[in-house]
Amino acid sequence: MGKESEYIHKSHNVSILIYHFVCPTKYRRVIIDKDVDEKLKEICLEIENRYEINFLEIGADKDHVHFLVQGVPNKSPTELVTTIKSITARKIFEWNPELKKKLWGSNFWSSGYFVSSVGRHGDEGKISRYVEKQGKSEKYEKWHEGQLKLF
Repeated sequence: MGKESEYIHKSHNVSILIYHFVCPTKYRRVIIDKDVDEKLKEICLEIENRYEINFLEIGADKDHVHFLVQGVPNKSPTELVTTIKSITARKIFEWNPELKKKLWGSNFWSSGYFVSSVGRHGDEGKISRYVEKQGKSEKYEKWHEGQLKLF
């Protein structure tokens, strides 16, 4: 990761929650060029200063943007991406109203997005092995084992 992520210390929790968001432009229109890239970066840094969102990386292709962000436990991934998308869209259109014409007067972002959590300390198997070694007894007793589900 570009910027090393740190634990966030709050009064009642310590966390390191990292998410990878991919946000496509509306209609997958190719509207992200170098100027839009720079403006998006500038806006994201403003968001970082006002909200509890830490941008670790931002990368763009011509029709979508990848955001690697660190959040806090009281903000769901949906709240984070909604904040990012709404503020960036509004500010981009204020900065360059002509972009709205390229999108036929529509929104900057598609309504959908991709999100994935990113582990700092390893994958699912590594965490499972760590949990297995916890406890005071000699033998760890697993109470439940579930499978990942796609809903």
